Amino acid sequence: MSALNPQQESAVTHLGSPLLVLAGAGSGKTRVITEKVAWLVENNRYASGEIAAITFTNKAAREMRRRLGKRLGRRAAKGLAISTFHALGWKLISAEPEACGRKKGMSILDAGASQDLIADLLPAMAGKEQLFIFVRRISRFKDAGWDPATALARAEDDDDARAAEIYRQYTDRLVQLNAVDFDDLIALPARYLEDPEARTRWRRKFRYLLVDEYQDTSLAQYRLLKALAGEAGNFTAVGDDDQSIYGWRGARPENLSRLAEDFPGLRVIKLEQNYRSAGKILKAANAVIACNPHDFEKKLWSELGPGDNIRITRMADDREEAEAIARDLLGEHFGGRCRWADNAVLYRSNHLSRTLEQALRENNIPYVVTGGPSWFDAREIRDCLAYLRLMVNPEDNPALLRVANTPRRGLGGATLGKVGEFAARQGMSLFAAAGSMGVQQAVSERGGRALRGFSNLLVDFNDRAERGDPAEAFRDLLDHIHYREWLESQCDEPRQADRRLRNLEDLVGWVDRLAEDTDSLEELLARVTLAAGPEDESDDPGDQVRLMTLHAAKGLEFKRVYLVGCEDGILPHRNSLEEGRLEEERRLMYVGITRAERQLFISYCQRRRRYGEWIECEPSRFLEEIPADILDWPEGGAASDTPPVAARDRIADLKALLG
Repeated sequence: MSALNPQQESAVTHLGSPLLVLAGAGSGKTRVITEKVAWLVENNRYASGEIAAITFTNKAAREMRRRLGKRLGRRAAKGLAISTFHALGWKLISAEPEACGRKKGMSILDAGASQDLIADLLPAMAGKEQLFIFVRRISRFKDAGWDPATALARAEDDDDARAAEIYRQYTDRLVQLNAVDFDDLIALPARYLEDPEARTRWRRKFRYLLVDEYQDTSLAQYRLLKALAGEAGNFTAVGDDDQSIYGWRGARPENLSRLAEDFPGLRVIKLEQNYRSAGKILKAANAVIACNPHDFEKKLWSELGPGDNIRITRMADDREEAEAIARDLLGEHFGGRCRWADNAVLYRSNHLSRTLEQALRENNIPYVVTGGPSWFDAREIRDCLAYLRLMVNPEDNPALLRVANTPRRGLGGATLGKVGEFAARQGMSLFAAAGSMGVQQAVSERGGRALRGFSNLLVDFNDRAERGDPAEAFRDLLDHIHYREWLESQCDEPRQADRRLRNLEDLVGWVDRLAEDTDSLEELLARVTLAAGPEDESDDPGDQVRLMTLHAAKGLEFKRVYLVGCEDGILPHRNSLEEGRLEEERRLMYVGITRAERQLFISYCQRRRRYGEWIECEPSRFLEEIPADILDWPEGGAASDTPPVAARDRIADLKALLG
């Protein structure tokens, strides 16, 4: 407690009414949550098993678990329910699946599998854009708590009605497959807890709740929290309305205000002391975000001194912008003033990284791009997870279709097509149809033999996993089908084969580790599916410059930050401007500014190439909101008409100087 400031200590020790902690950027919110859990346990306010701490990412849950293990000891911390919202939802569904319209042995469909299922319900000519429209609409229906009948009744036009019909078919298919998607992990428990008896049971289980990043909750997540917290409101919600940047995926910052309406006894504590950034950086952040309306006013301050002015640079084009950053990085690093890892380059959209990467490569500057393709998107990972899903639930159609002929076992498109037609007519799963007499008579002798072999394989390994060690059964399955050998044969070059085989071994090792503290195959699969990546995936990329989007940078901090592409149409993004989401774009700018600890560099271009043509650019309107007295404008200032000196010439001079 002695290390906490007065506001942090008040947040930690407050009980007796619901609490909202408005935690500004860099104000120590994770420490507050960790200390509060420890305080509740050590002072015998609640047993560790009665506390649920809810985060938004697996990484945050792992970090909280690590801190509490160190703080309380592993034994005391082990009983805590520290998880993401989706993992908590799975805990409720898997405990009482019948109440949620499912049976034991459910599958969780990842985003790719659920999109594939929806795509099968659309007309053949539907493209990717139409698919994503339906995916988003169905997700919104579930977040609002609407079943298909309600979605149809509330349809405002033909597009809504078509989406409601696809939603009905999709829901029927999920029930048939005994599967749930990620939206169901929140929507189904929220609906299930409308039953008073169910609410009472789970409120006895979780007597106190702590929610991190509360500003990012959706409508369904808010309903789930409200149902579990009860009228007494035994919870602490920690969030920052100024960092709500995920509206495009359902986040509702207005949930902060809704708390005060639904829980009249709500106490609000503000954490405004920033432990990260110098004073001038905070002055810029406060000035920008002050242009947004607020239900809860707050202002960040710091004891770290004023720091340097913020440098804003106008560049001729994106090539010069990238080369100027490379020049600056070289000078600072070889001048002994920073490590590569002290630096981050942030941008609004991924396409802005291309020119930056070229400049860094040309100058041998080590870098890593954060937020690239997911480890889970690799072909070998998706194949193996499909097999793991089938070991739990052989009736998982998307998983079966993915690996029915992987590795090749004689199950071609014609055979699978006949299985699919028969399954659709009879209203059964592909697995059930594959073993039926009707399908066996309809396919060739070779196809029938392959179907029987595949069905027997799934039954055999499902039984082995249930009776013995699930991780061992998974390893044996991959050996039995010679997956490693097949994977290697599919690669065009040794380096690609090495990468894919290494991914495979990482997955197998990860499943082994997870299996050590899981009680069933179903629980093991849920932990694998709900995780964002392997537990041993390093969060520290070593001594490299970090390139990432503003969304990916949230929660991180760097000594030196380059914020590039600060132009109207990019930041704020033109789509957001057209959709009336200027406030969220301003919050993105605020997030970018507050990632910087000591130095912040902002750049914009006079022109940028878009779709092969040069487009004239205007500086971001957000730059006008930063106080002029904390800004430096090299090359003659903001109003100068003098073009900046070519950065590539400076880089050549610097290289010559360094030998």
